[in-house]
Amino acid sequence: MKATGVVVEYNPFHNGHLHHLMESKNATGADLVIAIMSGNFLQRGEPALVDKWTRARMALEAGVDLVIELPYSFATQHAEVFAYGAISLLDALQCQSFCFGSESGNIAAFEKTADLISQHRERYDLKIQDFIKQGMSYPSALSNAYQELTLSDQLIDLSQPNNILGFHYIEARNKLESSMSAFTISRKNAGYHDESFTSSDVASATSIRKSILSEDGDISNISSYVPSATLRALQTYKKQYGKFHDWEIYWPLLKYRLLSSTTEELRTIYEIEEGIENRLKNCAITSFSFHEYMEKIKTKRYTWTRIQRMSLHILTNTTKQAMTERHTKPKYIRLLGMSSVGTFYLKKIKKEITLPIISTISKGNPSDTLLDRKASEIYSLGLMEPEKQAELYRKEYATPPIIVNR
Repeated sequence: MKATGVVVEYNPFHNGHLHHLMESKNATGADLVIAIMSGNFLQRGEPALVDKWTRARMALEAGVDLVIELPYSFATQHAEVFAYGAISLLDALQCQSFCFGSESGNIAAFEKTADLISQHRERYDLKIQDFIKQGMSYPSALSNAYQELTLSDQLIDLSQPNNILGFHYIEARNKLESSMSAFTISRKNAGYHDESFTSSDVASATSIRKSILSEDGDISNISSYVPSATLRALQTYKKQYGKFHDWEIYWPLLKYRLLSSTTEELRTIYEIEEGIENRLKNCAITSFSFHEYMEKIKTKRYTWTRIQRMSLHILTNTTKQAMTERHTKPKYIRLLGMSSVGTFYLKKIKKEITLPIISTISKGNPSDTLLDRKASEIYSLGLMEPEKQAELYRKEYATPPIIVNR
């Protein structure tokens, strides 16, 4: 059986994701699709709108055959580490290929770009560091360093978010010396950061979340942009837990962590550097919402995403030591759900997989799963009612892999 992989967050699963899923299967000729999906907290340092189980079911009902959780130590990282963790898992699961969405849509350009940067790695890395020292953000430094290597219009634009991730997927595969073939699909209609609906049937996840989290909160407003299974899942989640997750509901917890921690304690947190802990504390004192706090801290050098990731690691008390110990390479495969095809595939390749497959978190090595367990505990605190909080937290330990027969 031929398996292809996709790296996703599905926050939430929408029509653009469905297009990518179908086109990935067609382009690669695969018999099944394996999705490496972020857990309850995401790459941009924010909580997922709904929990990973709900998002896994959305994926399975749309046609994904295996949903595997990307551990916190990779899912909440900058693009290079995020990509390395995800591609490592796809390689461990014996995928013959992987397919990603991009602004470019030209896989040959990605391969050429990866080769070019590999040939000039030392110069490229030095340029990135030089630009960062000049006050640029990491994405801007990466893009500018790349532009100094080439002016060729045959290579990709590394200022675009999905192109950046795609480049790192290719780079990770090369670093792993994996035999997986890479494919890319052009993003359809909506841009990554679009905040409003600009098409009749395809919208960005950003605009969908903005609509869901708006004051009227009418979920039916997004019905044209998501599969019916996604709409039902969101309606069920809202009815069951009373709310969706965003940073504002965690703001009191983050503010408490910031104000009750000393600068020395904050300095031990992953991604906190260059004295920014003082700025974080001072801005927290005078801020009455997460958005206000972010607006006060954000600078040209410290992007919204970077500050969100810092804030997330403060919220979960994730230290530099804890993160460094766990992001060298994934140590297990956390199975969230599977179709009947996915079940058959796993049985077929099980003896060839070198990483342990975990069906529930309690079956994993406690040291390896520490950050994921802690992330689930914190995520559940977004619900104020103790009963709902406990119910959501129990999912981490009591929920077996979801099985969808099709």
